[in-house]
Amino acid sequence: MYRLHGVVLGPDGAEGAADIVVGPDGRIADGPIAGSETLLDRGYIVPGLVDAHCHVGLGPEGPTTLDEATEQAEADRDAGALLLRDCGSPIDTRPLQERADLPEIIRAARHIARRKRYVRGVAVELDEPATLPEVVAEQAAAGDGWVKLVGDWIDRDEGDLAPLWADDVLVAAIEAAHAVGARVTAHVFGAAAMPGLIRAGIDCLEHGTGLTDDLIAEMAARGTALVPTLINVETFPGIADQATKFPTYAAHMRALHAGAGDTVRRAVEAGVPVYAGTDAGGGIAHGRIADEVIALHRAGHPDALGAASWAARRWLGRPLLEPGAPADLAVYREDPRRRPEVLHEPALVMLRGRVVGGSGR
Repeated sequence: MYRLHGVVLGPDGAEGAADIVVGPDGRIADGPIAGSETLLDRGYIVPGLVDAHCHVGLGPEGPTTLDEATEQAEADRDAGALLLRDCGSPIDTRPLQERADLPEIIRAARHIARRKRYVRGVAVELDEPATLPEVVAEQAAAGDGWVKLVGDWIDRDEGDLAPLWADDVLVAAIEAAHAVGARVTAHVFGAAAMPGLIRAGIDCLEHGTGLTDDLIAEMAARGTALVPTLINVETFPGIADQATKFPTYAAHMRALHAGAGDTVRRAVEAGVPVYAGTDAGGGIAHGRIADEVIALHRAGHPDALGAASWAARRWLGRPLLEPGAPADLAVYREDPRRRPEVLHEPALVMLRGRVVGGSGR
């Protein structure tokens, strides 16, 4: 049994110092418990951070082993990310969900793409696009309420980003997911694929670097979420440098990179729900949620911390620091809303009522 005393942060801001008491079941108690050990008596207490776009089980060379996937999840946990929305993994990570010492993982099963239109060995690749609704239903059953589509990728015949799916196929596919209670998200960089995805009723866009004002307004009206993965977008110039055979594509990627921060600002100002995700896995290391919050803050997100904590938790249907909820939290010596750089140095990380990290443990 533990007691933590500090300023509890959440959607309503800070309301002065308070106690968080953790019971023997690892859940937040509804009042004091005699004999509780005081772990910290000052600091800013934040609901466990959320990486709303990562890939546990995907590495720079493709699929990882389960041991490597465990190390990825541990890196996220140690950084204070205690809830992971896995946006597609080529391996079955369900054994990690049984581990009490690892973050909760909400899985989207595998990416869905067309043949030769995504990273080799990662996605379920379709030869016949018309089968997309059937495969979406299969992946919905294999995941935890999310399905991940690849919305656009380079088309080597066109020499630039291009959509993978016809609009009518997207409508049928998203309807198939919604019929079984699953939500759908899509990898998408350029603007060309976005109208079909948004108007088909997709629930979220990943990256979204090509969003125009008209598309942003439509997303806001529909409540479509955006996870911009800004630290991943920093890799775009390097991608462009390697695409010497496709100069149009290279120029496009550089332009998307240059406008990414402004796109996020415009989306937030228009009322689009914007959440923090690193795209860890592949070329981005796990454990970098602090960097993504800093990037969102610099882009002008007025609640960058909430985008990686309370707002993201509510979006994913998970509780905050309330009686009966698992004691998943991080504590910082300074207010991370004002100086998000302190997210790199949690004083304490607690997962399901157990201290698992932090400099003050």
